[in-house]
Amino acid sequence: MTWRFSYRRWDGTQEGLVDDTDAVLSQLTDDLLANGDLHEAIQRMLNRGWRTPDGREVQGLRDLLDQVRLAREDTLDSGDLGGAYREVADELAEVVAEERAGIDQLEEEARSSGDERRREVTGEVATERRMQLDLLPPDLAGMVRGLQQYEFVSSEARRHFEELVERLREEVARTYFEQMSESLANPDPEQLARMRDAFDALNRMLEQREAGDPIDPGFDAFMERFGDLFPGNPADLDELLEQLAARMAAAQAMWNSMSPEQRAQLQGLAESLLEDLDLRWQVDRLAGNLRNAFPDAGWQERYRFSGDQPLGMGEGADAAARLRDLDELEAFLRSSHSPAALSEVDLDKVARHLGDDAARSIERLAKLTKQLTDAGLIDQREGRFELTAAGMRRIGQQALADLFGQLTKDRIGNHRTTWNGAGHDREETTKPYEFGDPFNLDLSRTVHNAVRRSGSGVPVRLTPEDFEVIETEALTRTATVLLLDLSLSMPMRDNFVPAKKMALALHTLITTRFPRDYLGLVGFSEVARAIEPEDLPTVSWDYVYGTNLQHGLILARKMLAHQPGTKQIILVTDGEPTAHLVPVGGDAGYDVFFNYPPVRETLEVTLAEVMRCTRSNITINTFLLEPDRALQGFVQQLARINHGRTFATSPDQLGDYVLVDFLRHKTTVRSRGRRAG
Repeated sequence: MTWRFSYRRWDGTQEGLVDDTDAVLSQLTDDLLANGDLHEAIQRMLNRGWRTPDGREVQGLRDLLDQVRLAREDTLDSGDLGGAYREVADELAEVVAEERAGIDQLEEEARSSGDERRREVTGEVATERRMQLDLLPPDLAGMVRGLQQYEFVSSEARRHFEELVERLREEVARTYFEQMSESLANPDPEQLARMRDAFDALNRMLEQREAGDPIDPGFDAFMERFGDLFPGNPADLDELLEQLAARMAAAQAMWNSMSPEQRAQLQGLAESLLEDLDLRWQVDRLAGNLRNAFPDAGWQERYRFSGDQPLGMGEGADAAARLRDLDELEAFLRSSHSPAALSEVDLDKVARHLGDDAARSIERLAKLTKQLTDAGLIDQREGRFELTAAGMRRIGQQALADLFGQLTKDRIGNHRTTWNGAGHDREETTKPYEFGDPFNLDLSRTVHNAVRRSGSGVPVRLTPEDFEVIETEALTRTATVLLLDLSLSMPMRDNFVPAKKMALALHTLITTRFPRDYLGLVGFSEVARAIEPEDLPTVSWDYVYGTNLQHGLILARKMLAHQPGTKQIILVTDGEPTAHLVPVGGDAGYDVFFNYPPVRETLEVTLAEVMRCTRSNITINTFLLEPDRALQGFVQQLARINHGRTFATSPDQLGDYVLVDFLRHKTTVRSRGRRAG
């Protein structure tokens, strides 16, 4: 098999080769973590857009709608429909003035000739011509018809008028049939006959379709015969009729947008020129059939043009068509509540009216959820998008990478110290085996030592002197419960998203690097509740008042009760306890007491639970987010009881502190010294 490849210069229109799925998910994550609803987070991303890894902007619906509105305003400011009437009237007046000047010149030449008979005949002709000019109708259509029947004296005036009529015919053709203007500008009799036949065939097909009769001629036969007259490249009869209906509706919208006088003058002129071409009846018939077939094409639209430059009839129809497209695009974008809906938009129209960048942005927006779904990161259930297990892992990996990426080697060195010893995480160093070392042979180094000692002979025989073992980092097994404040103050102070990112990163760190460790998650506000890891990205703060740390510590202590290894609670909060559980009689269980500022009883029962955790050998390490003085005082009492560590940090440094501190206390001390035999 022969493979052939072709290359061309990058021009920005080609599909990118870079998979930016991670970048898309990363920019979606903050919104998801802040509000806990993936479906709404996707909608907000759809509205605001994003940046690709190479720095290109994918415009969101908000920016695209702004572009549509600006394009609409620019179109309305582009010209004055009444200017077309004035321009035609002025040019006809120039033709008449040129003809009168020609008559005057003819008379002057006759008088200068000295020929009395010539002077008399010329005077009679001049009088007749002037009378004909004086009797021309005042309306544009009447004046054009009158001049078409008039025998010009001035060749300059005649040429000017013929050029004007040719331009007007082209304008009229462009008004109703955008792509047929050149054919209708100065057609020969044979071409006119083909046009009449084409319009008649179109009308018959429309009327047959309306009546439910077979279409004759069929679309393919029609295009084979008349396709050169309709260069819009329609795929079928419906598309051809839609193109014609859109243009005729735009022409009608242009007439609707004029003043009554302007409309009467210019529409009369257009009808006169079509009648002159023997096409008016067919065009009126086609307009009526298309209006019946496509009643929603915008026949009743009218626009307020406010520009200074005169707009010709064809330009006015172009502007009306553009405004109709922009209105439809705006309505479509406003009603698009999911990326998949955007796949229905006509990208060619978007590129034509808003530019290629806008079209590429809509194409990217339309692929947003498909891209994430194909990557296995999200799934749609019952009409709403949800994270998959792979999606949650990817968000956790990103959070972990982001946090570690912020740490310099110096900071890691300041927080973490490692010792050699027995464990399960390998270092990249080996050493000769000594009695008492774990028998973790490095086979490659061991065999290499034996070959070097004995030469190249086979079989290779090992002796104890050849043994080389892998040095490992000794790590303790740890059971951790992350106690996360979900009270209203967390999002109000912008602490909530950094705290959730830290929780995701910690969960990913433990599950990937320390799979034997245990991590439990507890959220607390008015009451506390256990959080499953898969629910962490979508968990939200609670719309209630109260910071019930006592209940959170109770749940954490119960979760750690049967876990082996070193036990710790990582407490992340930004406020002092303001709620606690109060037993009620009978089997009713507990009620919640809340008061702000906190009462003495709340603080006492919370510290009592701290004491129970301490007796259970559970260390409480507290991370305070922008703490006030009251919270600092409470935490000092907590630390005196429990002897855990306390960190006062900002939201942007929270993840650094928690992860580095966790890793630091994973390591246990083991002497490097040689064991005694």
